[in-house]
Amino acid sequence: MKLGMHAGPQDLSMDELKRLWHTGDNNGFHWISVWDHFYANPLSNRENPCFEGVAAMAGLAASTQNVRVGCLVFCALFRNPGVLAKAGVTIDHLSGGRADIGIGAGWFEEEFREFGYGFPPLGKRLDQLEEALTIIRGLWDGQEVDFKGEYYEMQGAVSSPQPIGLRLWIGGRGKVRTVDIAARFADGFNMPYVPPELAADRLERLEKACDKHGRDFSKIDTSVNLGFYMNSDRTPDIDPRGSITGGVQETIDLIGKYKDAGIQGINIAFRPPVDWDNLQLYIEEVMPVFSGD
Repeated sequence: MKLGMHAGPQDLSMDELKRLWHTGDNNGFHWISVWDHFYANPLSNRENPCFEGVAAMAGLAASTQNVRVGCLVFCALFRNPGVLAKAGVTIDHLSGGRADIGIGAGWFEEEFREFGYGFPPLGKRLDQLEEALTIIRGLWDGQEVDFKGEYYEMQGAVSSPQPIGLRLWIGGRGKVRTVDIAARFADGFNMPYVPPELAADRLERLEKACDKHGRDFSKIDTSVNLGFYMNSDRTPDIDPRGSITGGVQETIDLIGKYKDAGIQGINIAFRPPVDWDNLQLYIEEVMPVFSGD
């Protein structure tokens, strides 16, 4: 079981955020990711600090040496896919080949509308995501991309340099189209804040979709993000069904359920303030149980 952390660039100073990154990098975590929002979420005050995702991920890459660095997930609609593809390659080289780029269709209506993107229906957002992924995958695979769709047009675009170790993730909870998109494009599939039984269902659906598209299901990495509230009296801001809310043994038992379901990685996700004491307890008491997996 690969254990990581998901540390969104919100409600923390940059010094605090870097402290969290360094903690993960120096204590055996496999993965650290940021997320891509213009506002902190859940949205309570637009003045709450929230750093931009591409720049934050580049900072994460430059601030670490050991972990895989990622974003779960960049919103496809916020950037031209060629620009996002080039940013991903740049971060991959900056990290020495440790980069993972997750891409999704977005969901946070207020940031869409207030930053000028409208808020298309989910079906249209997924259509735009598929066009973006076609372009990004082609550029990363070394193709000269000629593409004309409803949302994007590329005319002989190439990406140089090519990636070193860059991988593409699809993130989402959808049971039909999201899974199908992952089967077609992804190196990894991440499910945010889902209980073990729902994660198992999505894995079964992903395997069937891989069979449909001629993909090797075993080649796609899988992970789940879980809200981190271990030993906490706080009411989870994240879905409690997809959160760690108990003590050490309950946390070990919960992660074991995801392992039994076939999930390969768990990322603990933080809503500030960071509980540094229980994070240290997680490092000392939970992570060693899964270190040999």
